Amino acid sequence: MMNQLTTNDITFRKLSIFMTFMEKGNIARTAEALNISGVSVHRALHTLEENVRCPLFVHKGRNLIAQPAAWTLLEYCQEVTQLMERGLEEARKTAGVGQGRLRVGTLYSLTLETVPHLIMGMKLRRPDLELDLTMGSNEALLKMLEDGVLDAILISISESEIDRNSLEVLPLFHDDIYLAAPMSATLDATMKADLRHYRNEKFVSLAEGFATYAGFQEAFHIAGFEPEIVTRVNDIFSMLSLVQAGVGFCLMPGRMKKMYENTVKLQKLAEPYQMQQLIAIVFARNRERDPSLLALAAEGRMYARTLNQNV
Repeated sequence: MMNQLTTNDITFRKLSIFMTFMEKGNIARTAEALNISGVSVHRALHTLEENVRCPLFVHKGRNLIAQPAAWTLLEYCQEVTQLMERGLEEARKTAGVGQGRLRVGTLYSLTLETVPHLIMGMKLRRPDLELDLTMGSNEALLKMLEDGVLDAILISISESEIDRNSLEVLPLFHDDIYLAAPMSATLDATMKADLRHYRNEKFVSLAEGFATYAGFQEAFHIAGFEPEIVTRVNDIFSMLSLVQAGVGFCLMPGRMKKMYENTVKLQKLAEPYQMQQLIAIVFARNRERDPSLLALAAEGRMYARTLNQNV
């Protein structure tokens, strides 16, 4: 085993400078090729020689002339860097990074418009990229991102559940919450909904862990009563189907409005219950240079700009 005291200062940066110097033949051309100063090149070569503990160069005038030991070291440096490149590639494969496939998680409600728009844009940017789509609750998607099962997620975020030190967050849009009622219900669409007036109504709700469920709980806490929940479901389409069937009322994010405005009655919430969901793309900060995630982030920014222009 190599003595760590001998090798702990031999870095890949020094080896890269050394290999470039061996190719270019002098310090000035090496500095130009690497966009660093000649002093940095000279220091790297000098400290590398100290760490190797044998002469690699001799001075001839103002030039450094490589000795046989330097050419021997160069052969092994090339092997080491090639091996490391393969190691990095295999590590990325194991992690599922950069393999022409992006695993994206999303809320069910975002599959109506946001996700199709992003997928179409991604296909134009990277035609060979495959996108695997997983749908679930905010809670489940965050857990899958943390476990490395997903590469990126589209969720409703709150500061309390997002660790900004480890996660990159790209905001897309804010969304209002509406009261949704069966067509048979009596609602005044010109007025905003005061939830206290619906104390005797039955409600359907998303299960715990969904963003809209958290908003539902908060709104009725402000209203000062516990609503009668007939049933809890695990996707927003099932919830709204139950509202259409007359089973009960629900709270619904505005992004669903276009699809359901003709089959359920909608009313914006009154001021005390007003709330917004912030929809964002979230991925691990240590993956921020992944080409596929960079493409997704770029498409997300374009989508957000389009929405802002239409406001």
